Amino acid sequence: MRRRGVGAVAAAAASEASSKRTNSPSSWPIYSLVSTVAVASYLNGLNGDFVHDDIPAVTMNKDVLAINPISHVFKNDFWGTPMADVASHKSYRPLTVLTFRANYLCFGMEPLGFHMTNVLLHAISCLLFTRVCLSVANLKPPFATLAGLLFAIHPIHTEAVTGIVGRADVLASVFFLISLLAYHGMDGQKHGLWISVVFGGLSMLAKETGITVFVLNLAYDIYKSWPSLKKTMFEVRWSKETQQFANRAAKVLTSLGLLLAVRLALLQGSLPKFSQQDNPAAFHPSLSVRILTFCYLAAFNWWLLLCPATLSHDWQMGSVPLVTSIWDTRNLVTCLFFAIALALAIKSLMDYENPKNVPVVLGLLLLVLPFLPATNLLVTVGFVVAERVLYIPSMGCILLVVYGMNTMWGCCSRHRQTVTCFVILMLTASCLRVVIRNRDWRSRESLLRAGIMTLPHNAKMHYNFGNFLRDSSRPELARTHYFTALRLWPTYASAHNNLGTLIGDEEEAEKHFLLAIRYSVDHVNAHYNLGQLYRKSNRSADSERMLRRCLKIEPHFTPAYIELARLKGSRDRSVGALLRRTVQLNPHNPHYITLYAQWLLEKGNARLSLKYYWRSLSVSPTYLEGVMGATRILRKFGDHARLFQLITRYQCMLRLRRGQMPLSPHIYLQGWHLKSELTNKAKAYDNCQNRYGDKCVKTKTNNFPAEQPKWSAKLKLNNKTKVGSVRSEGVNKQCSKAGDRKIKHRPSTPIMVHHILDTV
Repeated sequence: MRRRGVGAVAAAAASEASSKRTNSPSSWPIYSLVSTVAVASYLNGLNGDFVHDDIPAVTMNKDVLAINPISHVFKNDFWGTPMADVASHKSYRPLTVLTFRANYLCFGMEPLGFHMTNVLLHAISCLLFTRVCLSVANLKPPFATLAGLLFAIHPIHTEAVTGIVGRADVLASVFFLISLLAYHGMDGQKHGLWISVVFGGLSMLAKETGITVFVLNLAYDIYKSWPSLKKTMFEVRWSKETQQFANRAAKVLTSLGLLLAVRLALLQGSLPKFSQQDNPAAFHPSLSVRILTFCYLAAFNWWLLLCPATLSHDWQMGSVPLVTSIWDTRNLVTCLFFAIALALAIKSLMDYENPKNVPVVLGLLLLVLPFLPATNLLVTVGFVVAERVLYIPSMGCILLVVYGMNTMWGCCSRHRQTVTCFVILMLTASCLRVVIRNRDWRSRESLLRAGIMTLPHNAKMHYNFGNFLRDSSRPELARTHYFTALRLWPTYASAHNNLGTLIGDEEEAEKHFLLAIRYSVDHVNAHYNLGQLYRKSNRSADSERMLRRCLKIEPHFTPAYIELARLKGSRDRSVGALLRRTVQLNPHNPHYITLYAQWLLEKGNARLSLKYYWRSLSVSPTYLEGVMGATRILRKFGDHARLFQLITRYQCMLRLRRGQMPLSPHIYLQGWHLKSELTNKAKAYDNCQNRYGDKCVKTKTNNFPAEQPKWSAKLKLNNKTKVGSVRSEGVNKQCSKAGDRKIKHRPSTPIMVHHILDTV
């Protein structure tokens, strides 16, 4: 009887499971309900804008905007910075960036398409989690449905689903759950293990935390295989089940090692750099303060999963004060959390002999393992609390809660009505909280206002709201929030820098810029703004020193080159090298190319100038400054045919961009001749109307932009053009009647250019 124990039990369990699957009702109503609730709860978030981290990660990311080749997606980090760059965030998520790029190519920069994709991925993740509860955790269908519904409407997920950048967590969880199902839910399938390995690797490429699925799969496999493993250890004899487990473990560990080696190689010898304001506890000199704070933060994240009443998109800079004493009352919460975790772990270990409480073990693994990278135990992270990293750990918390309800339902049959009312209340409150939180994510202003109401002592929240008010042309309110940020965090360098840009008093502005440099030696913008201030104050030497230091800190900082060029003036020969450097740094920016072309034209090098104008038009064929600069040079050379061809092509492309049909070139040509003829007649009439006694004064008027507007005016980023002056030349000729004298005028190209530009 003992010899057939493991095999007989496994066969009986398999036959019982198969009979249950045969006799059990269809699961499609469960999946339909869960997916419908998941989509419906986020419908009011579809009309949201790009906010918070969406702006640098999506709207300003050249990998997303298809400016960079698609191969750069696999060379750059999540924010579009090369992985080899020292300033790189080192977050390697190419699959997520590819989905952003696909959204852009399909929908353009309309946020609706991005939000719809997030909601769809969230619905898929809810379905997969429900499937895990049914087939892996072995929950009964009603409780598996409850788990899927709780996951679909958990308020902690709003940042991951409604915030576009949170797609990394949602996409990683989709691959995470497929890997889990392939490993543990495809018993008897030949390629289930390798499917699990492939999707685990895809989860890591969506977000780094996805790699924890390998550890989770192996740990849960040890739990399921423990009876055969224990027998092998005591009897020192390999059984078939033990050999199969060893084979699976070897494949999983080998795959995990290879993926970790690749991920470490992508760091290219340097770890991401974070500042004290990103994670104050990690930079505290006291080891005890760091340990107490990190332990409390783990308990605080657990509390957010149980009671997500206080939600914020940013928890940095004093939102969670450091735990500096062992007598701090918050340590009670930490002790309670670890006591419950220890009790669950002991229950799981006691259950190893005869697995009964599978949801407890799986829930504990889902809660702890995916959260480990965010605990600062393995590596230092750049945040204090981040709600979107709790997307996968929330599955473990929900599984434990639902299993507790399942136990109460079976043990306390008298209180089933109370449990039902509690479940309905919990689902209703969670759904309403999600709907309200979605409204906060609609715009940048609403998100920042909600953040300030939730965390009024968060310095970064006031700083970001000050930035919004500054961009909205409300400088007085912006200054107020900058001062509040500095009161909460006196060493906030960026707040000092931005406050200096809004202060009219030069001495006070200089003080804030110097404080920003003092608290952050490598603050590029503070050096640049101080250089600008010195230039306006005629302190040229100090200005050049600051700008040179700015370029030493960041050699690719284009505005510093432009400011140096303005400081030196157009007569300095070094200006050409500065402007040429801006073109090298921005080869796809027509503005900087035309600036250099304009300087070359002013120096008399028309042919090289024309070359750069053509280059700007190759980057942006409808860039007006490039078209006007090229037309001036072509007019100067007398190349009327190419001039006419350039303007005609410009008009056609402009009309196509506006959704209009391009006109035939003959229409432009006829209009040109008609305009020339009318202008000739007007000139003939004007020549004999200006008289001074018996003498006739011939007037030549130029109503077109000067051929060589100063390039330095362009550096001020305005579009003002210099209008040609009116000159009078006396001619000692007798005037006759206008009809008696036939004056011949040659059609002038500027008339054609002016006319064609006006006809659009």
